[in-house]
Amino acid sequence: MEENKVLLVNVLVLAMEKSFYFICDDSSFNVDDLVIVETTRGIELGKVVESPIEHEVKENEEYPHVIKKGDPSDYKLYEINIEKSKEAVSFVQEESNKLNLDMKIISAEYMLDGTKIIIYYLADNRVDFRELLKVLANELKCRIELRQIGTRDKAKMIGGIGICGLKLCCATFLNEFDGISITMAKNQMLALNIPKLSGHCGKLICCLKFENDTYTELQKDLPRVGSKVKYNDEIFKITSMNVITKIIRLENKDNILSVPYEEIKDCILPKDYIFAPNQQFKHQHGPRPMKKEGKKDAKN
Repeated sequence: MEENKVLLVNVLVLAMEKSFYFICDDSSFNVDDLVIVETTRGIELGKVVESPIEHEVKENEEYPHVIKKGDPSDYKLYEINIEKSKEAVSFVQEESNKLNLDMKIISAEYMLDGTKIIIYYLADNRVDFRELLKVLANELKCRIELRQIGTRDKAKMIGGIGICGLKLCCATFLNEFDGISITMAKNQMLALNIPKLSGHCGKLICCLKFENDTYTELQKDLPRVGSKVKYNDEIFKITSMNVITKIIRLENKDNILSVPYEEIKDCILPKDYIFAPNQQFKHQHGPRPMKKEGKKDAKN
């Protein structure tokens, strides 16, 4: 093999439930083989999900290494560590309560070799856990990493089912959290019902971002909501639209219509068009037309 080429094997890291590419020494790794790998967190157990492939390493491109093949005893150790981690969560929460620390322990993970444990916790403010670390070090007898996480990280770690009926995106394929804003919901013309737009974490659902760019692009060719249209010799205001089907909702004092964009694209009026009193938008809120004055008594 050429000097700048390596063999990469795709490995599902069991504790993280995510797959990564690792450098391996030979092509003898088969799908479903257990392997021991070194991640940024420590020594972990994984399962091969794709046979080794030859890859040309680019500049500044780095990959972690497969340490060796695993066996059933390694998987047994992995299962034991899961149970130990559950016990650690209860123990750490109990000790933090004794020290009156305002923190909630979410989960813990032992590395495969047992030399390190990562403890994840939620806290509104910064926590001084120096005394807690002393207690934990004496009891757990390994390297301890306390990692503060947010509510979105909690949902990612615990998992669950989203409003779509599928597993949470953050717990399956999202590696990073992007900024989500209510503007994205407005852009997609969704009802601004915050509880329905919120995920398990209490934040706006990540899928608002998935289609936002598509909606933005599609809207470039469509008129803005609020635009005036002359259609069938009547003046209407555009009150909403479906950017996917390009069906436009028109309203005026007397009618509400849903028409294809193609039928009205040449009927859009200038921005400065002003409704006449008898053309008021059906649900328009604003100054009402001036009342007519009563008739004066005629003089003889």
